[in-house]
Amino acid sequence: MNIMDFNVKKLAADAGTFLSRAVQFTEEKLGQAEKTELDAHLENLLSKAECTKIWTEKIMKQTEVLLQPNPNARIEEFVYEKLDRKAPSRINNPELLGQYMIDAGTEFGPGTAYGNALIKCGETQKRIGTADRELIQTSALNFLTPLRNFIEGDYKTIAKERKLLQNKRLDLDAAKTRLKKAKAAETRASQLNSARLEGDNIMVNFSYMLNFLHVKWLKSEQELRITQSEFDRQAEITRLLLEGISSTHAHHLRCLNDFVEAQMTYYAQCYQYMLDLQKQLGSFPSNYCNNNQTSVAPAPSASSNVIGSSALTSTSGLVITSPSNLIDLKECSGSRKARVLYDYDAANSSELSLLADEVITVFSVVGMDSDWLMGERGNQKGRVPITYLELLN
Repeated sequence: MNIMDFNVKKLAADAGTFLSRAVQFTEEKLGQAEKTELDAHLENLLSKAECTKIWTEKIMKQTEVLLQPNPNARIEEFVYEKLDRKAPSRINNPELLGQYMIDAGTEFGPGTAYGNALIKCGETQKRIGTADRELIQTSALNFLTPLRNFIEGDYKTIAKERKLLQNKRLDLDAAKTRLKKAKAAETRASQLNSARLEGDNIMVNFSYMLNFLHVKWLKSEQELRITQSEFDRQAEITRLLLEGISSTHAHHLRCLNDFVEAQMTYYAQCYQYMLDLQKQLGSFPSNYCNNNQTSVAPAPSASSNVIGSSALTSTSGLVITSPSNLIDLKECSGSRKARVLYDYDAANSSELSLLADEVITVFSVVGMDSDWLMGERGNQKGRVPITYLELLN
C-alpha cells in the first residue's frame, strides 16, 4: 500500500512538472513569458554539433550508395546487421561480368582470337571484382563504422543531455515566473494592509494572507535557487559533451584519410590490371586465327611501319606484299591497290575516311611522313595511315 501511495505521489509530481513545462513553453511561444537564453559559447557548440550530425548522416548514406549501388542489397545488409548476423556472400557486378566473359570465351574456343581475348578480359574483371570487395570491406570498417558510431552513440548522448537541458531551462523559467507572481501578490497585499480598514476581523484576515504570501514567496525563492543550480549543472554537462565535437572531427579526419587510401589502392590495382590486360591483348600475333579460321590482322599500332604480314593469302586470292615491297612503294612514284583493314575516321580535311575491307588506290608523295600514304577513292583523295592497309599485288 505504501509503495502504491509512493508511485501515485511520484506520478502526480511528474504530471505537475510536465504541465508546468508545457505552460511555460506555450507562454514563451506566445510572447507572454520570459525565456532564459543560453550563453553564446554554448549556442555555438550546439549549432556545431547539429551541423556535424546532419552532414555526417549525408556523407555516410552517400558513401553507402557509392560502395553498394543496389538499394535491395543495402537493405539486406542493414537487416543482417541489426540481427547481428553475417550477410551471405554475393557475387558483385565485375565478378559476374568476368564469369560471363570466361564462359563465352570457353564456348567460342580458347584457341580463337575472340575467345582468348574474352577469357583474358574475364579474368581481369574478376580481379577487379575482388579489389572492389576489398574496398567495400575496408571502407566499411575504417570509415562508415566510425561515422555510424557517432550518429548512433555520441550524438544520441548529446541529444539526450540537450533535451534535459531544455527541460531544466523550462523549470528555471517557470520558477522565475512563480516568484515574480508571488512578489507581485505580496506587494499588492501589503498595499491593501497599509490602508485604513475598520474591524478586527478584517485586519486578522489580511495579516493571515500576508503571512501566507510571504511563506509562498520564500518557497518560490528556494525553488528558484534549486532550479538555477540544476540548470547550471546540466549546462556544464552539456557543454563538456559538446566540446568533444572537435575530437570527433579529428577522429573523422583520420577515418577520411583511411578511406582515401583505400580508394587509392583500389584504383591503382584496377589501373594495373587493365594495363596488364592491354599488353596481353596487344601481344596477339598478326596471323592469329579468328572463329572461322581465316587470317585477320592485329590491332593497328601508331609506331608500326608494317602493312599486314608477309606472304599471306587473303580470301580474295590476292597476295599481301612483304614490308620490303612497302619500302619500294614509298620510293616509287607509281600507285598500288590496298585493302583497308579497319575503319578509320578522318581527323581533318587532309585525311581520307576508310571502311574496313574496301579497296583503295594508294601512292606515296615526296616529303610525306613515313607512316602515311596518299589514298584515292573515286574523286575523294586524302592521307591514310599506313598501318590500316594491306598492300595488294
